[in-house]
Amino acid sequence: MAAVAEVSRLALHFSWLNALLVGAVLGCISSSILLPVLQQVNLRREVKVTLLVESSLGDAFAVLAVTTLLDIASGGNAAPKAVAWTLGSSLILAVASGILAGMLWSYLLPVLSEEHFWHVLTFAAVLLVYSGVHFLKGNDLISVLVFGLTLTNFPAVRKRLRFDETAGSDWFNDMPVQEHKGRSPDHYHDQMLTFHGELAFLLRTFFFVLLGTLVDYADLRKSILLTSLCFAAILVARGVAVQTGRLAWRTFSALERELMLWFVPRGLITAVLGVEVLEARGKDFAFLPSLAFGVVLLSNLILLIGTVRARNLRPSAPLTI
Repeated sequence: MAAVAEVSRLALHFSWLNALLVGAVLGCISSSILLPVLQQVNLRREVKVTLLVESSLGDAFAVLAVTTLLDIASGGNAAPKAVAWTLGSSLILAVASGILAGMLWSYLLPVLSEEHFWHVLTFAAVLLVYSGVHFLKGNDLISVLVFGLTLTNFPAVRKRLRFDETAGSDWFNDMPVQEHKGRSPDHYHDQMLTFHGELAFLLRTFFFVLLGTLVDYADLRKSILLTSLCFAAILVARGVAVQTGRLAWRTFSALERELMLWFVPRGLITAVLGVEVLEARGKDFAFLPSLAFGVVLLSNLILLIGTVRARNLRPSAPLTI
């Protein structure tokens, strides 16, 4: 975000606020693109989980950064204490709401799983958590992420704390539907992932079509230089982050660190935030859809290079979420 903001400030003569808006739009990795790729490449689980957590948190923090900057640009309080309080309270509310909702749904799900389309009911619960936290001015994406983490891990926590001696490590273990149909817990887990994947594909398609309708090819040609500079800034910042991360990733090989450099896809969240900033700030950001489109294209081409390079790694176990 900071690297792209500096490029925007120098190239477009933007104020720091407007430059940071551009940086926030382009600064995060897209989890909706990265997750399917991680399930196909031969990376070790530690590397996959690191990239997955980074992209999931990146989406949420990008939304939080853009909404906060737009609020400041529209006349909100820009004092550091006020911004820190807004961010802190938003995150606390999101985490608390996600944990409470996940605990509640983990108790209800075994009962609801007897009904048809229980996975759609779970999606409805996600929408309720998202809209409720959004209404309360919390970070809606963080709340959904915490909801999913709680839903998956709460039964195991209950078992370790001896709250429920019958709870297993999987939140489908005690579903009555298993007794009637004789299906394993993995069947329902795979069914949920399939439903999520199809829905994510639909959303990605919709927003990329929307982004395509907003892109003017004449503007795209004009923004080739800016797109190249912004993407170069992304790669430089990524390289610094990867090299700094060596302090924590002592067991990662040189090739694994190289792959983490290439795995920087932009996608759905970049398209959505670009449209949101354009609608909020008007003609000053008319170039943003074209810029976002160019960065999305370049970042996914770089991702392709990474997947080819990943063939040189030894096969590893598939990633399960």
